[in-house]
Amino acid sequence: MQDSQQRQPDIPVVAGIPDPILEGISNGWNVHAASEFDDGTVLEADVVIIGTGAGGGTSAEILSQAGLKVLMLEEGPLKSTNDFRMDEREAYHDLYQESAGRMSKDGSMSILQGRCVGGTTVINWTSCFRTPEPTLDYWAREFNLEGFSAAEMAPWFERMEQRLNVSDWKTAPNENNSALARGCTALGVDWHLIPRNVKGCWNLGYCGTGCPTNAKQSMLVSTIPAALDNQSQLIYSARAERLIIEGDKVLGVDVTALTPDYQPGGRRIIVKAPHIVMACGAINGPALLLRSDAPDPQQRIGKRTFFHPTTFCFAEFEEQIDPYYGAPQSVYVDHYQWQEVNGRVGYKLEVPPLHPGLTSVLLLGHGHQHFEDIHKLPNLQATIALLRDGFHPDSQGASIELSDDGSPIIDHEINDYLWDGVVRSWLTMTEIQFAAGAKAVRPSHVDAPWYQSWEEARAAIPQLAFRSNAFTAGSAHCMGGLAMGEDKDVCLVNSEGRYHYLDNLYVFDGSVFPSSIGANPQLSIYGLACKQANALLARIRRTA
Repeated sequence: MQDSQQRQPDIPVVAGIPDPILEGISNGWNVHAASEFDDGTVLEADVVIIGTGAGGGTSAEILSQAGLKVLMLEEGPLKSTNDFRMDEREAYHDLYQESAGRMSKDGSMSILQGRCVGGTTVINWTSCFRTPEPTLDYWAREFNLEGFSAAEMAPWFERMEQRLNVSDWKTAPNENNSALARGCTALGVDWHLIPRNVKGCWNLGYCGTGCPTNAKQSMLVSTIPAALDNQSQLIYSARAERLIIEGDKVLGVDVTALTPDYQPGGRRIIVKAPHIVMACGAINGPALLLRSDAPDPQQRIGKRTFFHPTTFCFAEFEEQIDPYYGAPQSVYVDHYQWQEVNGRVGYKLEVPPLHPGLTSVLLLGHGHQHFEDIHKLPNLQATIALLRDGFHPDSQGASIELSDDGSPIIDHEINDYLWDGVVRSWLTMTEIQFAAGAKAVRPSHVDAPWYQSWEEARAAIPQLAFRSNAFTAGSAHCMGGLAMGEDKDVCLVNSEGRYHYLDNLYVFDGSVFPSSIGANPQLSIYGLACKQANALLARIRRTA
């Protein structure tokens, strides 16, 4: 190993809050940047876990507590409490895939996805929902998925809810969320409070830039420290280039060390283990298997990748909203979600936090009008609709492809079926916002003006042009691409998370969802990984 370049073990404190990662390193955790190892170094463990987000972090804690030597690989950097300064510029660069600029192939959808130790759990907005029962029923019926009924999953969800302090948000919703609740109440539509995985939350509102108070119970402050306390090893800035496959087994992982500016540094290391767990997500996971020429008889790797394509609608109020402060998401609406399970696309309503950088992109427009719009920010409210994709023959999702350099390309189309959901969701959100007292409302479409009444919006929105890049569609929910189930014609992973065609490869993350789930996915991944990691542990013990 080269001279250590890891973070110094001095422990600065911000506002009296210690940094648990720096404390752990100071106390002797086995944590290193990949660039600290000599080129060609070979490392060995009982289990290698690729990715440290919801699936990887959960699995690492469970397997290490059983006495297994666990080695965690993370492509992103190691950032923690004292690195989180509620600064969008730093956070997007350091904590997000492609500096928060990851896009679909045609540019029609932007994707916010974490890339750091702790993964997306570090930068999400803390919303926690169990997988809806209609989704679990659909998976069992259409993909022959076994062991995932609502009753069978309940104890795993409960276990992770207790582990991560998931409960309904007790503080009054901020004005951004309250407007959604108020509008729904006026229209007679049910709304509910969102469970959040927080402990001692300061209600700052900048969850998407990393929590500076350790209140968010991300993998960074919960399961990863627990795994490291149990003699696990963490290697960060370590890109898994390919799996080393021989016959029906994975022998190890070929890893590229990244430099501090997240570029390949020229050093390669090999990590070997008898059990390999992929938890690198619905985009990077399929890309890794494609780079590895993994067996795939039905050519299903990367197919049926889903994102909950998300639409936005902005409202201007006379009163001050301050949509950048307070818990980002605390109110949700499922009224429009399950009206047609296999028919027209349903959608879940929530709100996003409106920080200046993010809002400037979502508002679209340019020049003087855009300048005026962003100056309204203190009085703006936004509602989002998460389209539940993957439940209809016309909703097959995206495909993950490889670029010339091996990086993933997301080929995703907003087709007529989804466009119908986009328009209906704009109409729904606009009606609710006017019912909440908005003085003007604008869906995120370049041709849309600020409508002055519900009647004007209702007539005009269906006439907005359906053309590429004319409207904002986004996602922070990456699912599918390596579907789980016993039907090998459409599934790559069995019901215990083992890859159908490789005996010792497991996938414990959202990439195994056979469709989108119709809810924010982090708790679904926690529950799945908890169940699957325990099944893997039982299998290891049986064969020991």
